[in-house]
Amino acid sequence: MSKRSSGFGWFMLLALGLAALTYFLQPPAAPGPDPAVLAEARKATGGAQTLEDILARQRGEQIDDTFRQEFGQPGAAPDLPGQLGTRGGASDPDFWRALRYDAADLNVSAGGDVAKVLVQDGGMAWFDFRKNTLAPYGGWLLLGTIGALLLFYLLRGKVMIDEPMTGRTVTRFRFFERFSHWLLAGSFVLLGLSGLLTLFGRWAILPLFGKEVNSTLLIGAKFVHNNLAWPFMLGLVLVFFLWVWHNIPNRTDITWFAQAGGIIGKNHPPAKKFNAGQKIIFWSVILLGGSISLSGLSLLFPFELPLMAKTFGLINDTGLPQWIGYGVLPVDLSPQEEMQLAQLWHAIVAFVLMAIIVAHIYIGSIGMQGAYDAMGSGEVDEAWAHQHHSIWLDEVKSKDTTAPRDGGATTPAE
Repeated sequence: MSKRSSGFGWFMLLALGLAALTYFLQPPAAPGPDPAVLAEARKATGGAQTLEDILARQRGEQIDDTFRQEFGQPGAAPDLPGQLGTRGGASDPDFWRALRYDAADLNVSAGGDVAKVLVQDGGMAWFDFRKNTLAPYGGWLLLGTIGALLLFYLLRGKVMIDEPMTGRTVTRFRFFERFSHWLLAGSFVLLGLSGLLTLFGRWAILPLFGKEVNSTLLIGAKFVHNNLAWPFMLGLVLVFFLWVWHNIPNRTDITWFAQAGGIIGKNHPPAKKFNAGQKIIFWSVILLGGSISLSGLSLLFPFELPLMAKTFGLINDTGLPQWIGYGVLPVDLSPQEEMQLAQLWHAIVAFVLMAIIVAHIYIGSIGMQGAYDAMGSGEVDEAWAHQHHSIWLDEVKSKDTTAPRDGGATTPAE
């Protein structure tokens, strides 16, 4: 290393040290203003907010702003219907505060109740959570899942079939089962990609490719996302009714968990048509996918299916929010708040399910030898079936030997 580069390194270390020292030597933050003092100060302003109120909000301190919802003095001046005159003692600031807190008596010619909401500052809290919490944490969840699977592959490698291939195959999944699976899987992948474009396009695509490319991609993503929701929900229903009876937990699942499914180590526990790990995938897809579908329907039809307020009401009835000290969840939500909350829930659950599906794709492709054949051609070698689903294979052979024969030909059975 040259003296110049060495000197630059020492300079950077010194700069970082000074920055850290400056950070830790900062004086502690001053305590928030006394609510009683603020209330006394507002008397001089006729109840309006003071400079301290504004500064406290700018510092991010929590203040009680219920005083801002007290609008005017209705008895201070008479109304003059049909004539130019006073507003019954309500000043312009009172009027705009009433609009902000959805307390103004408004009549609109079109648009329904949603058009009456002229000021809804909750949108800033939604935007802040979406930008500073949902996007970074969701992105790191997906990248972390991919990184963990890559590390696992490097350390463990592909799960190989221990026994020699027999050349004899059994039918693992019939055509309609595979069709239902790929309908659900394909639509979910496209929904996930279009959703990620919508969330990250402004920060990832626009700076690199410009506004025109970003706009075109987002318009296409919106079209794909809205229309592929229907085949996704159809696939969800088909898969549920096809496989729900095979995914009910049983005692063999305990053995599967005890032996870590055979992925870690050399043991291969017995399993029926679906092992315990596949059952986790199945119920994750059904429950999380169902929740995504409901919130998506609420976003497509926000005025017909306002689900969040009803959900909050049911949760409040359990007493859980009050028990953990959170308080009662809001049940009086404007249409905008319904859509904002539904959109956040939709995205959070989707991120969790995407992480699970990434792991599922890994196992079904490069993670396990012969696994893709089950959903590719539907036929698997008996050696693979014996290693991973030995109980199911025995059931298939038992049915096959007792099935009626047509001209000596044997047809694999489920």
